Amino acid sequence: MSEPQPTYVPRLGLFDAAMAVVGGIIGGGIFLNPAVVAKQVGSAELVTIAWVLGGVVAVAGAFCFAELGARYPRAGGGYVYLREAFGPLPAFLYGWALLLVISTGALAFVASVFAQYTCALLGLDDGAIRPVAVAAVVVLSVINVFGVRQGAATQNVFTVLKLAALALIIGVGLIRGEASVAAKATTAPEGGWKLFTALGAALVPILFTYGGWQNTNFIAGEIRDAQRQLPRALLIGVGLVVLTYVTVNFAYIRALGVAGLAASKAPASDVMRAGLGETGATLVAAGIVASTFGFLSLVILTSPRVYQAMAADGLFFAQVARVHPRYRTPTIAIVIQGTWTVVVLSTGTYRELVNFVSFGDWIFFGLIGASLFVFRRRTSDRGLLFRDPFHPWTAVVFCAAALYAVISAYLESPTNSLLAGGIIAIGVPIYFVWRTRRGDAGAGTSPPS
Repeated sequence: MSEPQPTYVPRLGLFDAAMAVVGGIIGGGIFLNPAVVAKQVGSAELVTIAWVLGGVVAVAGAFCFAELGARYPRAGGGYVYLREAFGPLPAFLYGWALLLVISTGALAFVASVFAQYTCALLGLDDGAIRPVAVAAVVVLSVINVFGVRQGAATQNVFTVLKLAALALIIGVGLIRGEASVAAKATTAPEGGWKLFTALGAALVPILFTYGGWQNTNFIAGEIRDAQRQLPRALLIGVGLVVLTYVTVNFAYIRALGVAGLAASKAPASDVMRAGLGETGATLVAAGIVASTFGFLSLVILTSPRVYQAMAADGLFFAQVARVHPRYRTPTIAIVIQGTWTVVVLSTGTYRELVNFVSFGDWIFFGLIGASLFVFRRRTSDRGLLFRDPFHPWTAVVFCAAALYAVISAYLESPTNSLLAGGIIAIGVPIYFVWRTRRGDAGAGTSPPS
């Protein structure tokens, strides 16, 4: 009789999970994308409305994922929901896209941003950017190999630092910011249709900036009392981010004005430079370093749980399904993800790959949101510790936003969207190869929880 395989151990509490939610959302977007939004809508009122609308979508998604996490508190998150609702093929395609493009492409891009700001702060030349980016991925991968507790502790520290950086920007913008009359002038689009299209265009970068809360569901199997604590973490974390984002944009507008914000290439730096001089700009650069490093830590912590769950279903290399007997982490999955990310960084293709992320990500977001309709119809709610009180409206809003994001990504870049769709489609024959190789008996089994 074979010995039982090691499984995950619930070692994370509510604070760890909430910080994972916040860390998964706040990357570098809030430091840059508000300028894009201001350029699209042209008035303080519409900037605020646009960010609030994005927050509504994020909160709707949080409610959907909170119930999904309560129903299936297992490692793998969205992969598990897709498998249970629609079968193993869509679930495999999700894991395939995460590994090949979505997670690793985002990691490579954010690692490069981290390296650029780090090198600028340390006075290093541009030749050091790629080695620093690779070093960040390798170091964080090693940390996460040695235990979820170590990975979460790293994540917590850098999430607190990024929140502190945003709080500093808010404070400087609100207290010391006084935009000129010219900068306050608005260029809001006139007419109902122009207003509608402008708000729609503004929501594209906003939805990207709000994305990332789903990462915490990947580590549900390592959260204590996950059925109760995961929904709480999602709602607390997303609520905190929405409040932060809306307030940060108010501070940007107060300090720079709408026209000044729209013209800025680095609004956070401009606000801090206006309030505190070059010291302020340096502090923002340090904040961006902390924010991007924290995002890297979170994705490296969470995404490998999907590949491990996929392998446990017989749809990936069998070795990837193993959980380290001592560290209780998906060690091989972490190594594979880190290796592929380094390859992407080394080839310099991450800037092209990141254009695929939104298209592929929101396709699966929409499918995962739709899975809640399946579970509500098909399974019992008896014993369920969290039930979305606003269903079906939250799911409808979230799925509609996902559809909108996919269409917008295609209209903005048809070539990249078709390439992303092609990468996902290539996964179909790969899936059947794995099914044939491993046999149907291995597919559909539950991953460790």
